[in-house]
Amino acid sequence: MAELEAVIGLEIHAQISTKTKMFCRCDNDSFGVSPNVNVCPVCMGFPGMLPVLNEEALRKGIVAALALNCEVQAFSKFDRKNYFYPDSPKGFQISQFDQPISKGGWIEIQVDGGAAKKIRITRLHLEDDAGKLTHVSGGTLVDFNRAGTPLMEIVSEPDLRSASEAGVYAREIQKILRYVGASEADMEKGMMRFDASVSIREKGSGKLNARSEIKNLNSFKALENAVATEIARQTALWEAGKPQEEDFTVGWNDEKQEIYIMRSKEGSSDYRYFPEPDIPPILIGKKQIEKMRAELPEMPAVKAARFVKEYGLNEDDVKVLVSDVALADYYEKVVEIRGNAKLAASFVLTILMKHLNEELISISDQKVTAEMLGELLKMVAGGKVSNNAAKGEIFEEMYATGRSPAEILKEKGLEQISDTGEIKKVCKKVISANPQIVADFKNGKDRAIGALIGQVMKATKGKANPSVVDELIRKML
Repeated sequence: MAELEAVIGLEIHAQISTKTKMFCRCDNDSFGVSPNVNVCPVCMGFPGMLPVLNEEALRKGIVAALALNCEVQAFSKFDRKNYFYPDSPKGFQISQFDQPISKGGWIEIQVDGGAAKKIRITRLHLEDDAGKLTHVSGGTLVDFNRAGTPLMEIVSEPDLRSASEAGVYAREIQKILRYVGASEADMEKGMMRFDASVSIREKGSGKLNARSEIKNLNSFKALENAVATEIARQTALWEAGKPQEEDFTVGWNDEKQEIYIMRSKEGSSDYRYFPEPDIPPILIGKKQIEKMRAELPEMPAVKAARFVKEYGLNEDDVKVLVSDVALADYYEKVVEIRGNAKLAASFVLTILMKHLNEELISISDQKVTAEMLGELLKMVAGGKVSNNAAKGEIFEEMYATGRSPAEILKEKGLEQISDTGEIKKVCKKVISANPQIVADFKNGKDRAIGALIGQVMKATKGKANPSVVDELIRKML
């Protein structure tokens, strides 16, 4: 039997980070808001109401397109995409069809084994969203708060070959959109969702079989599970001699982990596209485009490579640090203050991130500023406080209260003793009181010195500088 491979393309819908909706002045943030309050005659499609394009949504769409290596078009336009859904108040969607804002981009992802793979992007275009349906016993409720929300739709070429590749690609897109500030892409708030087109074919063949489009996947886990399940479903049909012969739109039941067929797949002709008569075409000059390109921040992949080269960090640590632009900026600020990249990474990734992961909060939602952490690390490097005290009592107090390390150090009396004269007195007493351990050390048991150091630390209530203690005891012996 011929070896099969999956052919997968993704459409990613991301909410653009703006204060107001795409074509009206209604608030763009409806998360947790009572139903049907962020609405107006324009986004509800009342007769005679004229849409006005949100300039900031346009700008952020262009910035995102540039970050995805797309070619921004000098001329683009909006179109009416005609279909009826109960949560679409206008009876059509304002989208872009044949002349979108951008075409022909790409990004690189790291696939299994760490190899880089280029995924082509067909286009990034702009559109507005529909509302939200909530199915309840005995009926369906409609909330129009999201109607008119500004979206960018990022359409990939069918370059993905597995569920895991689809997940990696989607995560990279989310990261890039956050880096350039185009979208928060928070899936818990409905700001990012996926439609995945899945087909199978004989490996090496250019002929695609009928495909399924899985609609409205709202998490990375759902995306990967749904794609894997659909690949398995189509493969089973193929192996049974009954390959799928028609394109379908399918849904994903996350609770049952099942694919279900919804309807035959629509084509572009079914949507009866025509130019939106109420919104003029968009004209963008080359100088405007180049100015926005020049203002793009450092992209995640470039930043990751720099962190490895410039700071000498391993790739696993770098992957965590660059996963969030705010975290990466925080880390670099700490390095700027302290100057020790590996010590800064140790504190950020093991001490600070432990708390953030436990509380499920972001770096910006906690009290320890980069300046405070940098100050603490300078104290450790200068021998003013021990590493253990810094990681333990002092940091815990900083995290809980937001107070400075200097203030906490003074209040708790945790300043490390580095005075060799004072430490030498304690070392002499410990050596005199432990002749057997001293004998073991002199007989070649180097590890025995740890017991002596421990007793000195105990006698000084942990305040003695361990490296000074180690050096003094070795000299004395």
